[in-house]
Amino acid sequence: MNVTRNPDAQWLLRAAAQTGIPARALRAYVAAATTANAADPACGIGWNTVAAVGFVESAHGTYGGGSLNSAGEASGPIVGPSLNGSGFAAIADTDAGELDGDSRWDHAVGPMQFIPSTWELVGRDGNGDGTADPFNIDDAALSAASYLCAHGRDLSTAQGWTDAIYSYNQSDPYLRQVRAEATAYAAKTGIS
Repeated sequence: MNVTRNPDAQWLLRAAAQTGIPARALRAYVAAATTANAADPACGIGWNTVAAVGFVESAHGTYGGGSLNSAGEASGPIVGPSLNGSGFAAIADTDAGELDGDSRWDHAVGPMQFIPSTWELVGRDGNGDGTADPFNIDDAALSAASYLCAHGRDLSTAQGWTDAIYSYNQSDPYLRQVRAEATAYAAKTGIS
């Protein structure tokens, strides 16, 4: 089946059940990959890669027991730990605390966990409401897919895919976890 920006409702429900991805998040991941590939046909990003990043970053917007509403908003703010150099990189505040509530240190925010300075550069409006919001799954997923496709990466190759994931998080355990999730999602649904 060719999954488009607005996937067939039956496929969406079946794939959500097969993968455990909330249908609202899955719809955003499919739309993000489709839109990113339309903008950059050489990218070759699969929805399953976007979904795997979403799982690792925030359990598809459900981190801490939350959920996504029909508009793609998380039921509570998703804000990562302080990037104060204690167990994480030290990244001084870049947005006067506007997105993360901390005017001293940055925190990754939203279901795809963007630091404010990165969001400023790559934030996209995925739901067409005129605003790029890192807390909205449609906007965050499209921004993540576009970020992964940046610099002419071809995610249909092993090296291109690896380079893309490392651009998101330079960690071997992170790469292995995203790869395992992406592979599992593709196997469970029979498509990538």
